[in-house]
Amino acid sequence: MIWLQNALAFLVTLGILVSIHEFGHYIVARWCNVKVLRFSLGMGKVIYSKRLGKDQTEWAISILPLGGYVKMLDAREMGAENIAASELPREFCQQSVWKRIAIVSAGPIANFLLAIFLYTILFVHGVPEPAAKLRVIPDTSIAYQAGLRYGDLITAVNGQQVQGWTEFRWKMMQAGLAEGNTLLEVLRIDGTAQEGGKNVSIEIPLKQFNSKDADSDILNFLGLNLARSREIILKGFLPESPAFLAGLQVGDRIVEVEQKPLLDVIDFVQVVNANPSKPLKLLVQRRQEKFVLEVTPVSQESNGKTVGALRVELQVAPLEMTVVQANPLQAFAKSVEKTWDTSIFSLKMIGKMLTGNASLKHVTGPLTIADYAGQTSRTGLITYLSFIAVISISLGVMNLLPIPVLDGGYLLYYSLEVLTGKPLHDRYIEVGKQAGLFLLLMMMAIAFFNDIVRLIPYFGRLMS
Repeated sequence: MIWLQNALAFLVTLGILVSIHEFGHYIVARWCNVKVLRFSLGMGKVIYSKRLGKDQTEWAISILPLGGYVKMLDAREMGAENIAASELPREFCQQSVWKRIAIVSAGPIANFLLAIFLYTILFVHGVPEPAAKLRVIPDTSIAYQAGLRYGDLITAVNGQQVQGWTEFRWKMMQAGLAEGNTLLEVLRIDGTAQEGGKNVSIEIPLKQFNSKDADSDILNFLGLNLARSREIILKGFLPESPAFLAGLQVGDRIVEVEQKPLLDVIDFVQVVNANPSKPLKLLVQRRQEKFVLEVTPVSQESNGKTVGALRVELQVAPLEMTVVQANPLQAFAKSVEKTWDTSIFSLKMIGKMLTGNASLKHVTGPLTIADYAGQTSRTGLITYLSFIAVISISLGVMNLLPIPVLDGGYLLYYSLEVLTGKPLHDRYIEVGKQAGLFLLLMMMAIAFFNDIVRLIPYFGRLMS
Protein backbone atom coordinates (compact mmCIF):
# COMPACT_ATOMS: atom_id res chain seq x y z
CA MET A 1 0.00 0.00 0.00
CA ILE A 2 3.01 2.31 0.40
CA TRP A 3 3.29 2.75 -3.37
CA LEU A 4 -0.36 3.84 -3.47
CA GLN A 5 0.23 6.39 -0.69
CA ASN A 6 3.28 7.66 -2.57
CA ALA A 7 1.28 7.99 -5.78
CA LEU A 8 -1.55 9.86 -4.08
CA ALA A 9 0.85 12.20 -2.24
CA PHE A 10 2.68 12.82 -5.52
CA LEU A 11 -0.53 13.64 -7.39
CA VAL A 12 -1.68 16.01 -4.64
CA THR A 13 1.74 17.72 -4.67
CA LEU A 14 1.78 17.98 -8.43
CA GLY A 15 -1.81 19.24 -8.51
CA ILE A 16 -1.02 22.04 -6.06
CA LEU A 17 2.19 23.10 -7.82
CA VAL A 18 0.77 22.99 -11.34
CA SER A 19 -2.42 24.81 -10.28
CA ILE A 20 -0.43 27.63 -8.67
CA HIS A 21 1.99 27.86 -11.61
CA GLU A 22 -0.72 27.99 -14.25
CA PHE A 23 -2.89 30.31 -12.17
CA GLY A 24 0.05 32.75 -12.18
CA HIS A 25 -0.04 32.76 -16.00
CA TYR A 26 -3.83 32.99 -15.99
CA ILE A 27 -4.28 35.86 -13.56
CA VAL A 28 -1.60 38.07 -15.17
CA ALA A 29 -3.03 37.32 -18.63
CA ARG A 30 -6.40 38.54 -17.37
CA TRP A 31 -4.79 41.65 -15.87
CA CYS A 32 -3.23 42.33 -19.28
CA ASN A 33 -6.66 41.85 -20.95
CA VAL A 34 -5.56 38.75 -22.88
CA LYS A 35 -8.39 36.31 -23.55
CA VAL A 36 -7.87 32.90 -21.91
CA LEU A 37 -9.53 30.04 -23.78
CA ARG A 38 -8.64 27.12 -21.51
CA PHE A 39 -7.11 26.44 -18.09
CA SER A 40 -6.16 22.76 -17.93
CA LEU A 41 -4.80 20.61 -15.13
CA GLY A 42 -3.06 17.75 -16.88
CA MET A 43 -2.10 17.26 -20.50
CA GLY A 44 -3.63 15.46 -23.47
CA LYS A 45 -7.30 14.63 -23.93
CA VAL A 46 -9.78 16.62 -21.84
CA ILE A 47 -11.86 14.31 -19.63
CA TYR A 48 -13.89 16.97 -17.82
CA SER A 49 -14.48 20.67 -18.46
CA LYS A 50 -16.77 23.52 -17.52
CA ARG A 51 -17.01 27.01 -19.05
CA LEU A 52 -17.15 29.97 -16.71
CA GLY A 53 -17.00 33.78 -16.82
CA LYS A 54 -17.80 36.36 -19.47
CA ASP A 55 -15.08 34.93 -21.73
CA GLN A 56 -16.46 31.40 -21.21
CA THR A 57 -12.99 30.15 -20.28
CA GLU A 58 -12.88 26.35 -20.32
CA TRP A 59 -11.70 24.98 -16.94
CA ALA A 60 -10.55 21.45 -17.73
CA ILE A 61 -9.00 18.29 -16.31
CA SER A 62 -6.97 16.32 -18.84
CA ILE A 63 -6.05 12.66 -18.88
CA LEU A 64 -2.28 12.87 -18.22
CA PRO A 65 -1.69 14.19 -14.67
CA LEU A 66 1.86 15.40 -15.39
CA GLY A 67 1.68 19.15 -15.97
CA GLY A 68 -0.93 21.60 -17.15
CA TYR A 69 -1.33 24.65 -19.37
CA VAL A 70 -3.14 27.92 -19.99
CA LYS A 71 -4.31 28.35 -23.60
CA MET A 72 -4.69 31.98 -24.64
CA LEU A 73 -6.05 33.58 -27.80
CA ASP A 74 -3.00 33.20 -30.04
CA ALA A 75 -2.78 33.91 -33.76
CA ARG A 76 0.25 31.59 -34.11
CA GLU A 77 -1.98 28.61 -33.34
CA MET A 78 -5.35 29.72 -34.67
CA GLY A 79 -4.37 31.95 -37.55
CA ALA A 80 -5.16 35.68 -37.50
CA GLU A 81 -7.86 35.19 -40.15
CA ASN A 82 -9.82 32.95 -37.76
CA ILE A 83 -9.96 35.57 -35.01
CA ALA A 84 -12.75 38.13 -35.03
CA ALA A 85 -11.57 41.72 -35.51
CA SER A 86 -13.15 42.70 -32.20
CA GLU A 87 -11.07 40.05 -30.42
CA LEU A 88 -7.70 40.87 -32.01
CA PRO A 89 -6.73 43.47 -29.35
CA ARG A 90 -6.97 40.66 -26.78
CA GLU A 91 -4.76 38.27 -28.76
CA PHE A 92 -1.48 37.35 -27.01
CA CYS A 93 0.92 38.39 -29.79
CA GLN A 94 -0.74 41.80 -30.08
CA GLN A 95 0.41 42.70 -26.58
CA SER A 96 3.54 44.71 -25.87
CA VAL A 97 6.72 42.73 -25.22
CA TRP A 98 6.61 43.79 -21.57
CA LYS A 99 3.11 42.38 -21.11
CA ARG A 100 4.20 39.11 -22.71
CA ILE A 101 7.21 38.98 -20.39
CA ALA A 102 4.92 39.57 -17.41
CA ILE A 103 2.51 36.81 -18.45
CA VAL A 104 5.23 34.23 -19.09
CA SER A 105 7.24 35.00 -15.94
CA ALA A 106 4.12 34.92 -13.75
CA GLY A 107 4.10 31.11 -13.58
CA PRO A 108 7.56 30.67 -12.00
CA ILE A 109 6.98 33.74 -9.79
CA ALA A 110 3.78 32.12 -8.49
CA ASN A 111 5.83 29.06 -7.48
CA PHE A 112 8.29 31.24 -5.55
CA LEU A 113 5.41 33.07 -3.86
CA LEU A 114 3.86 29.73 -2.85
CA ALA A 115 7.14 28.68 -1.23
CA ILE A 116 7.39 32.00 0.64
CA PHE A 117 3.77 31.65 1.81
CA LEU A 118 4.28 28.07 3.05
CA TYR A 119 7.57 28.84 4.79
CA THR A 120 6.03 31.89 6.48
CA ILE A 121 3.18 29.78 7.87
CA LEU A 122 5.62 27.12 9.05
CA PHE A 123 7.98 29.59 10.76
CA VAL A 124 5.09 31.37 12.50
CA HIS A 125 3.65 28.04 13.65
CA GLY A 126 7.05 26.70 14.67
CA VAL A 127 8.96 23.87 13.05
CA PRO A 128 10.29 21.18 15.42
CA GLU A 129 13.57 19.71 14.29
CA PRO A 130 16.74 18.19 15.77
CA ALA A 131 19.12 20.63 17.42
CA ALA A 132 22.41 21.21 15.58
CA LYS A 133 24.33 19.14 18.15
CA LEU A 134 27.16 17.01 16.79
CA ARG A 135 27.66 13.30 17.21
CA VAL A 136 31.03 11.69 17.96
CA ILE A 137 33.50 12.65 15.26
CA PRO A 138 36.18 10.19 14.00
CA ASP A 139 39.63 11.50 14.92
CA THR A 140 40.70 11.03 11.30
CA SER A 141 37.94 13.28 9.97
CA ILE A 142 38.33 16.82 8.68
CA ALA A 143 35.92 18.14 11.32
CA TYR A 144 37.77 16.52 14.23
CA GLN A 145 41.14 17.73 13.03
CA ALA A 146 39.68 21.24 12.69
CA GLY A 147 38.65 21.13 16.36
CA LEU A 148 35.00 19.99 16.51
CA ARG A 149 34.05 17.54 19.27
CA TYR A 150 31.17 15.32 20.39
CA GLY A 151 28.26 17.32 21.83
CA ASP A 152 29.23 20.65 20.23
CA LEU A 153 26.15 22.76 19.48
CA ILE A 154 26.46 24.79 16.26
CA THR A 155 25.09 28.32 16.74
CA ALA A 156 26.25 30.07 13.54
CA VAL A 157 27.81 29.38 10.13
CA ASN A 158 29.85 32.21 8.60
CA GLY A 159 28.19 34.69 10.94
CA GLN A 160 24.64 33.52 10.11
CA GLN A 161 22.61 32.20 13.04
CA VAL A 162 21.65 28.52 13.02
CA GLN A 163 18.53 27.35 14.87
CA GLY A 164 18.43 23.67 13.99
CA TRP A 165 20.04 20.76 12.19
CA THR A 166 18.26 21.35 8.86
CA GLU A 167 19.42 24.96 8.73
CA PHE A 168 22.97 23.91 9.67
CA ARG A 169 23.09 21.28 6.95
CA TRP A 170 21.68 23.71 4.40
CA LYS A 171 24.26 26.42 5.18
CA MET A 172 27.06 23.85 5.01
CA MET A 173 25.84 22.70 1.59
CA GLN A 174 25.99 26.31 0.41
CA ALA A 175 29.46 26.69 1.87
CA GLY A 176 30.52 23.48 0.12
CA LEU A 177 29.62 24.93 -3.27
CA ALA A 178 31.76 27.97 -2.49
CA GLU A 179 34.70 25.60 -1.79
CA GLY A 180 36.36 27.95 0.70
CA ASN A 181 36.93 27.95 4.44
CA THR A 182 33.84 28.09 6.66
CA LEU A 183 33.72 29.59 10.14
CA LEU A 184 31.53 27.82 12.70
CA GLU A 185 30.43 29.29 16.03
CA VAL A 186 30.05 26.50 18.59
CA LEU A 187 28.65 26.24 22.10
CA ARG A 188 30.77 23.65 23.92
CA ILE A 189 29.96 22.09 27.28
CA ASP A 190 32.91 20.31 28.91
CA GLY A 191 34.59 19.98 32.26
CA THR A 192 36.26 23.39 32.02
CA ALA A 193 33.18 25.27 30.86
CA GLN A 194 31.27 27.67 33.03
CA GLU A 195 27.50 27.41 33.39
CA GLY A 196 25.88 27.30 29.95
CA GLY A 197 29.10 26.27 28.21
CA LYS A 198 31.69 28.26 26.33
CA ASN A 199 31.71 29.73 22.82
CA VAL A 200 34.32 28.44 20.40
CA SER A 201 35.11 29.57 16.83
CA ILE A 202 36.29 26.83 14.48
CA GLU A 203 37.36 27.18 10.85
CA ILE A 204 36.52 24.24 8.58
CA PRO A 205 38.52 23.87 5.32
CA LEU A 206 36.25 22.94 2.42
CA LYS A 207 38.66 23.23 -0.49
CA GLN A 208 39.00 19.43 -0.52
CA PHE A 209 35.26 19.00 -0.95
CA ASN A 210 34.11 18.09 -4.44
CA SER A 211 30.37 18.08 -5.06
CA LYS A 212 30.90 15.01 -7.26
CA ASP A 213 31.95 13.04 -4.19
CA ALA A 214 29.67 11.34 -1.68
CA ASP A 215 26.57 12.57 -3.51
CA SER A 216 27.35 16.04 -2.13
CA ASP A 217 26.59 14.96 1.46
CA ILE A 218 29.03 17.43 2.89
CA LEU A 219 28.35 16.51 6.52
CA ASN A 220 29.34 12.88 5.95
CA PHE A 221 32.36 14.11 4.01
CA LEU A 222 33.44 16.15 7.04
CA GLY A 223 32.59 13.36 9.52
CA LEU A 224 29.57 15.04 11.09
CA ASN A 225 26.26 13.60 12.23
CA LEU A 226 23.49 14.21 14.73
CA ALA A 227 24.31 13.63 18.39
CA ARG A 228 22.60 10.57 19.88
CA SER A 229 21.72 9.59 23.40
CA ARG A 230 24.51 7.88 25.36
CA GLU A 231 21.95 5.45 26.81
CA ILE A 232 22.29 1.96 25.24
CA ILE A 233 19.39 -0.04 26.67
CA LEU A 234 18.16 -3.48 25.58
CA LYS A 235 14.51 -3.37 24.54
CA GLY A 236 14.06 -6.97 23.36
CA PHE A 237 15.60 -10.04 21.75
CA LEU A 238 15.24 -11.61 18.33
CA PRO A 239 15.13 -15.42 17.93
CA GLU A 240 18.42 -17.23 18.70
CA SER A 241 19.95 -14.10 20.14
CA PRO A 242 23.50 -14.70 21.48
CA ALA A 243 22.95 -11.81 23.89
CA PHE A 244 19.95 -13.57 25.47
CA LEU A 245 21.85 -16.88 25.68
CA ALA A 246 24.71 -15.07 27.43
CA GLY A 247 22.36 -13.88 30.18
CA LEU A 248 21.44 -10.32 29.15
CA GLN A 249 17.94 -9.13 30.07
CA VAL A 250 15.49 -6.52 28.84
CA GLY A 251 16.32 -3.18 30.46
CA ASP A 252 20.06 -3.89 30.77
CA ARG A 253 22.27 -0.91 29.93
CA ILE A 254 25.50 -1.51 28.00
CA VAL A 255 28.23 0.75 29.38
CA GLU A 256 31.49 -0.54 27.85
CA VAL A 257 32.78 -3.05 25.31
CA GLU A 258 36.25 -4.50 25.95
CA GLN A 259 36.82 -1.80 28.60
CA LYS A 260 36.12 0.93 26.04
CA PRO A 261 33.33 3.40 27.00
CA LEU A 262 30.53 3.65 24.46
CA LEU A 263 29.38 7.02 23.21
CA ASP A 264 26.01 6.06 21.74
CA VAL A 265 23.95 3.34 20.07
CA ILE A 266 25.69 3.77 16.72
CA ASP A 267 29.07 3.29 18.38
CA PHE A 268 27.86 0.05 19.97
CA VAL A 269 26.41 -1.30 16.70
CA GLN A 270 29.63 -0.50 14.84
CA VAL A 271 31.75 -2.37 17.42
CA VAL A 272 29.48 -5.43 17.26
CA ASN A 273 29.40 -5.39 13.44
CA ALA A 274 33.19 -5.24 13.31
CA ASN A 275 33.60 -8.41 15.42
CA PRO A 276 31.73 -11.36 13.88
CA SER A 277 32.29 -14.62 15.81
CA LYS A 278 34.68 -12.88 18.22
CA PRO A 279 33.95 -12.90 22.00
CA LEU A 280 33.30 -9.43 23.44
CA LYS A 281 33.33 -8.51 27.11
CA LEU A 282 30.44 -6.15 27.91
CA LEU A 283 30.19 -4.03 31.03
CA VAL A 284 26.49 -4.18 31.87
CA GLN A 285 24.47 -2.13 34.34
CA ARG A 286 21.32 -3.80 35.69
CA ARG A 287 19.53 -1.47 38.07
CA GLN A 288 22.23 -0.54 40.64
CA GLU A 289 24.54 -3.44 39.84
CA LYS A 290 27.40 -3.51 37.30
CA PHE A 291 29.00 -6.72 36.02
CA VAL A 292 30.84 -8.14 32.98
CA LEU A 293 29.35 -10.63 30.52
CA GLU A 294 31.05 -12.25 27.55
CA VAL A 295 29.01 -12.37 24.35
CA THR A 296 29.99 -13.70 20.92
CA PRO A 297 28.23 -11.94 17.99
CA VAL A 298 26.99 -14.34 15.32
CA SER A 299 28.22 -13.88 11.75
CA GLN A 300 25.73 -12.81 9.09
CA GLU A 301 25.75 -11.26 5.63
CA SER A 302 24.80 -7.58 5.19
CA ASN A 303 25.20 -5.73 1.88
CA GLY A 304 27.74 -8.24 0.67
CA LYS A 305 29.85 -8.12 3.86
CA THR A 306 30.18 -10.42 6.86
CA VAL A 307 29.24 -8.58 10.04
CA GLY A 308 28.63 -9.43 13.67
CA ALA A 309 25.16 -9.32 15.20
CA LEU A 310 23.72 -9.80 18.71
CA ARG A 311 20.13 -9.99 17.40
CA VAL A 312 18.74 -7.58 19.95
CA GLU A 313 16.37 -4.63 19.84
CA LEU A 314 17.80 -1.43 21.29
CA GLN A 315 15.77 1.33 22.86
CA VAL A 316 15.85 4.37 20.60
CA ALA A 317 16.08 7.54 22.67
CA PRO A 318 14.51 10.69 21.16
CA LEU A 319 16.85 13.25 19.63
CA GLU A 320 17.37 16.58 21.32
CA MET A 321 14.86 18.83 19.58
CA THR A 322 14.43 22.55 19.11
CA VAL A 323 11.62 24.64 17.64
CA VAL A 324 12.45 27.06 14.83
CA GLN A 325 9.90 29.86 15.22
CA ALA A 326 9.54 33.59 14.47
CA ASN A 327 6.94 36.37 14.56
CA PRO A 328 5.07 37.04 11.28
CA LEU A 329 7.41 39.79 10.05
CA GLN A 330 10.55 37.81 10.89
CA ALA A 331 8.97 34.67 9.43
CA PHE A 332 8.24 36.45 6.15
CA ALA A 333 11.80 37.82 5.93
CA LYS A 334 13.22 34.39 6.79
CA SER A 335 10.99 32.80 4.13
CA VAL A 336 12.10 35.21 1.42
CA GLU A 337 15.75 34.59 2.35
CA LYS A 338 15.27 30.81 2.34
CA THR A 339 13.48 30.87 -1.03
CA TRP A 340 16.19 33.08 -2.53
CA ASP A 341 19.03 30.97 -1.12
CA THR A 342 17.42 27.74 -2.32
CA SER A 343 16.96 29.17 -5.81
CA ILE A 344 20.57 30.35 -6.03
CA PHE A 345 21.81 27.02 -4.69
CA SER A 346 19.78 25.17 -7.36
CA LEU A 347 21.23 27.36 -10.11
CA LYS A 348 24.77 26.82 -8.82
CA MET A 349 24.23 23.05 -8.79
CA ILE A 350 22.89 23.15 -12.35
CA GLY A 351 25.93 25.20 -13.38
CA LYS A 352 28.30 22.72 -11.73
CA MET A 353 26.58 19.80 -13.46
CA LEU A 354 26.89 21.54 -16.84
CA THR A 355 30.61 22.18 -16.27
CA GLY A 356 31.23 18.65 -14.99
CA ASN A 357 31.99 19.80 -11.43
CA ALA A 358 28.95 18.01 -10.00
CA SER A 359 27.56 14.57 -10.70
CA LEU A 360 24.47 14.07 -12.85
CA LYS A 361 23.31 11.72 -10.08
CA HIS A 362 21.71 14.79 -8.49
CA VAL A 363 19.10 14.98 -11.27
CA THR A 364 15.89 13.48 -9.87
CA GLY A 365 12.69 12.49 -11.60
CA PRO A 366 9.05 11.78 -10.74
CA LEU A 367 9.76 8.41 -9.07
CA THR A 368 12.09 9.95 -6.50
CA ILE A 369 9.76 12.92 -5.99
CA ALA A 370 6.84 10.54 -5.48
CA ASP A 371 8.87 8.57 -2.94
CA TYR A 372 9.76 11.73 -1.00
CA ALA A 373 6.17 12.97 -1.25
CA GLY A 374 4.94 9.74 0.32
CA GLN A 375 7.60 9.75 3.05
CA THR A 376 6.97 13.37 4.05
CA SER A 377 3.18 12.98 3.99
CA ARG A 378 3.48 10.04 6.40
CA THR A 379 5.83 12.00 8.67
CA GLY A 380 3.36 14.85 9.19
CA LEU A 381 1.81 17.99 7.75
CA ILE A 382 4.75 20.26 8.63
CA THR A 383 7.27 18.01 6.84
CA TYR A 384 4.94 17.62 3.86
CA LEU A 385 4.40 21.38 3.47
CA SER A 386 8.16 21.93 3.69
CA PHE A 387 8.60 19.38 0.90
CA ILE A 388 6.00 21.15 -1.28
CA ALA A 389 7.83 24.46 -0.72
CA VAL A 390 11.16 22.96 -1.84
CA ILE A 391 9.65 21.35 -4.95
CA SER A 392 7.80 24.59 -5.76
CA ILE A 393 11.11 26.47 -5.74
CA SER A 394 12.70 23.79 -7.92
CA LEU A 395 9.80 24.03 -10.39
CA GLY A 396 10.15 27.81 -10.51
CA VAL A 397 13.91 27.64 -11.12
CA MET A 398 13.54 24.90 -13.73
CA ASN A 399 10.96 26.88 -15.69
CA LEU A 400 13.17 29.97 -15.75
CA LEU A 401 16.05 28.14 -17.45
CA PRO A 402 16.62 29.59 -20.95
CA ILE A 403 15.51 26.39 -22.66
CA PRO A 404 13.04 26.70 -25.55
CA VAL A 405 9.59 25.20 -24.71
CA LEU A 406 10.05 26.30 -21.08
CA ASP A 407 8.98 29.71 -19.76
CA GLY A 408 12.64 30.73 -19.61
CA GLY A 409 13.03 30.03 -23.32
CA TYR A 410 10.20 32.42 -24.19
CA LEU A 411 11.66 35.01 -21.82
CA LEU A 412 14.92 34.67 -23.75
CA TYR A 413 13.08 35.33 -27.03
CA TYR A 414 11.32 38.39 -25.59
CA SER A 415 14.56 39.70 -24.11
CA LEU A 416 16.14 39.53 -27.57
CA GLU A 417 13.09 41.36 -28.91
CA VAL A 418 13.64 44.12 -26.35
CA LEU A 419 17.30 44.41 -27.42
CA THR A 420 16.74 44.27 -31.19
CA GLY A 421 13.39 46.05 -31.35
CA LYS A 422 11.76 43.28 -33.40
CA PRO A 423 10.42 39.77 -32.74
CA LEU A 424 12.61 36.75 -33.38
CA HIS A 425 11.89 35.05 -36.71
CA ASP A 426 9.46 32.10 -36.48
CA ARG A 427 12.04 29.80 -38.11
CA TYR A 428 14.53 30.36 -35.30
CA ILE A 429 11.82 29.84 -32.70
CA GLU A 430 10.85 26.52 -34.30
CA VAL A 431 14.47 25.30 -34.37
CA GLY A 432 14.83 26.39 -30.76
CA LYS A 433 11.73 24.41 -29.77
CA GLN A 434 13.11 21.25 -31.35
CA ALA A 435 16.47 21.68 -29.62
CA GLY A 436 14.77 22.44 -26.30
CA LEU A 437 12.50 19.40 -26.61
CA PHE A 438 15.52 17.18 -27.28
CA LEU A 439 17.33 18.60 -24.26
CA LEU A 440 14.29 18.05 -22.01
CA LEU A 441 13.95 14.45 -23.21
CA MET A 442 17.63 13.86 -22.39
CA MET A 443 17.14 15.32 -18.90
CA MET A 444 14.07 13.15 -18.36
CA ALA A 445 15.99 10.05 -19.44
CA ILE A 446 18.79 10.85 -16.97
CA ALA A 447 16.24 11.54 -14.22
CA PHE A 448 14.41 8.24 -14.76
CA PHE A 449 17.69 6.34 -14.84
CA ASN A 450 18.76 7.94 -11.54
CA ASP A 451 15.33 7.16 -10.04
CA ILE A 452 15.69 3.50 -10.93
CA VAL A 453 19.22 3.32 -9.49
CA ARG A 454 18.06 4.98 -6.24
CA LEU A 455 14.82 3.11 -5.72
CA ILE A 456 15.60 -0.40 -6.94
CA PRO A 457 18.41 -1.95 -4.85
CA TYR A 458 19.31 -4.43 -7.57
CA PHE A 459 20.20 -1.66 -10.02
CA GLY A 460 21.96 0.20 -7.22
CA ARG A 461 24.24 -2.79 -6.55
CA LEU A 462 24.74 -3.26 -10.26
CA MET A 463 26.08 0.29 -10.63
CA SER A 464 28.29 0.24 -7.51
